Amino acid sequence: MKVEVFELKAGFSPTGDQPQAIKKLVAGVKAGLKNQVLLGVTGSGKTFTMANIIKHLQMPALVISHNKTLAGQLYQEMRDFFPKNAVSYFVSYYDYYQPEAYIPTTDTYIEKEAQINELIDKLRLQATANIMSRKDVVVVASVSCIYNIGSPVEWGRFILDVKAGGKSDQAKIIARLVQLQYERREFEFTRGTFRVRGSYLDIYPAYEDAAYRIKLKDGKVEKILKFEPVSGRTLETVPHLLIYPAKHYLTDPQTFAQVEGQIRADLKMEYRTLKKQGKLVEAQRLLRRVNYDLEMIREVGYVNGIENYSRYFDGRKTGEPPYTLLDYFQSSYGDRFLVFIDESHMSLPQLRGMLNGDHSRKRTLIEFGFRLKAAFDNRPLTFPEFYKIPPHLIYVSATPDEWEIKKSQEEVGRKRFTPHGGVVDQLVRPTGIADPQVIVRPARNEVQDLIGEIKRRMEKKQRVLVTTLTKRTAEDLADYLSERQIKVAYLHSDIETLERSDILDHLRLGKFDVLIGVNLLREGLDLPEVALVAVLDADREGFLRSKTSLIQTMGRAARNVAGQVILYADTITRSIKQAITEIERRRKFQLEYNKKHRITPQTIIKPIREKIIVAKEDILHIEKPKGAYTEDFLEAIKPEALTPYDKKKLIGRLEGEMRHQANDLNFELAIKIRDKVRELKSA
Repeated sequence: MKVEVFELKAGFSPTGDQPQAIKKLVAGVKAGLKNQVLLGVTGSGKTFTMANIIKHLQMPALVISHNKTLAGQLYQEMRDFFPKNAVSYFVSYYDYYQPEAYIPTTDTYIEKEAQINELIDKLRLQATANIMSRKDVVVVASVSCIYNIGSPVEWGRFILDVKAGGKSDQAKIIARLVQLQYERREFEFTRGTFRVRGSYLDIYPAYEDAAYRIKLKDGKVEKILKFEPVSGRTLETVPHLLIYPAKHYLTDPQTFAQVEGQIRADLKMEYRTLKKQGKLVEAQRLLRRVNYDLEMIREVGYVNGIENYSRYFDGRKTGEPPYTLLDYFQSSYGDRFLVFIDESHMSLPQLRGMLNGDHSRKRTLIEFGFRLKAAFDNRPLTFPEFYKIPPHLIYVSATPDEWEIKKSQEEVGRKRFTPHGGVVDQLVRPTGIADPQVIVRPARNEVQDLIGEIKRRMEKKQRVLVTTLTKRTAEDLADYLSERQIKVAYLHSDIETLERSDILDHLRLGKFDVLIGVNLLREGLDLPEVALVAVLDADREGFLRSKTSLIQTMGRAARNVAGQVILYADTITRSIKQAITEIERRRKFQLEYNKKHRITPQTIIKPIREKIIVAKEDILHIEKPKGAYTEDFLEAIKPEALTPYDKKKLIGRLEGEMRHQANDLNFELAIKIRDKVRELKSA
């Protein structure tokens, strides 16, 4: 009898047309189909359908989302559905990222600068550790999962393996931990560090919330204890401990000599080429940079920008694809894993376009002697390289594009297998809620009309979403509504990753009644309290007001019985007309289904889930949108009240805010923030 490793927990069963969608998609995977489409309307339970497919097939899965906010929401839902399994979260770990670049026109070199979110870094490392060690893995990732993270074979080879009763000594364990990029700290015990206390050694894995204590006696491991890092309370005794690296990029000292020889050979060749071209400054610059990097790697095993040498350490040839999260899946599971592309109409274009900007920036760095040509191979996958890896792809969207539909139908024709023409519809909402009624109103008086609609919803304790065309408009409108005693917040790409989830939770909790945004309010946000979606400037044809975008935006009001959409437009564009026609078709389908099955529509009731990461309730946890720092807040910061770790973390946040204020031309506040940063650094 086959043991089921994925155990789905839910207080409900598949209903509506979920059962037929699950059955057809499962049958398609079993028949060997690579491409299938789940066309599911907003609120039809697409995530629950995905979870059921994983459960029925008992296959590990990677779920790719096109932005971090939606990835966070999917992660929370999957974690609820599979509480006993390894559900992981893999998104870009930068709160702030300035890539290395060179601007020839002004002779300006911009060094790579990054503010890494340590907790997201922990979740990324946890994802790869789970893939290497478990079979019951679901990883929810953003499109950044197609970026180079180093070879899974090399990463999996770098482990510390300790067994209770086995032979070992403290010096060997310490040496191995240093190779795995763990730091020795006797006073500040944080993730990715270890400390020595007499005959025992404490290790705090970079990817866990618990630490481990190894007790040694007479050259043997006497006992291994798992404990809480803060309180020191013992949680359990473990017989066997595997510690994975603290970073994804690692260098093997044993192979460094060979790798160094290859790098120096390329350096010699490229140095000569630059000199022949008369680029003497560039040639000398390249020589200094590479020699410095090699010295750092030899001495400490790491250097800022080591990823630019990854091709050498991975053993890849020029032009070969980098190793990504998908390679970890393939290395561990072969062809027995699933890849879901959530909101595929948005995610696929992002996957296709990620290489171009990266290549252009690298070309300039290489031409002017800042990097070897090997830097080209530290890159995201091309779309053909990405498409080649997954054995089974399921594209999930309420508005799939022609490409994924055509791919699915073509494959069905070749395999003579017809689950539903390659495209599986899921048009029924189990709650019976029909698509919202759509009203078109003139744009001339849109803000005043909107205020009246907002106040009517506030009286009923309902929430409102407003979409604008620009971030600046979102912020200005938020200020305008706030002055009129309306509790409001805005949400856009400048808001930090984890703070976005907090803002959405605060909307649901009623800490504010209106949320204003640009693009982040379209796909996948699960906000059942929202009864009105208002689209400003709906007749401005373009990406944000296309048929697909309008249908997705309207869907935000499809989780509430009272759901309504107001489009503010002076003309009915082709996109508006097509979107309204499609919404009316879906609305009619649901109403007929309700009548046939005697269903009374009910607003979705969903709990507000535990946060992905709970920050400290102190001065570092700012429950405001970015840009809401004030002079009073800065005055309240006392350097003497902060630990060195908290001070470093706060400096990073303030520096990011300083740049944000300067970009918005708020120079006075930017200067005050700069002065506070200087005070913290000198304290």
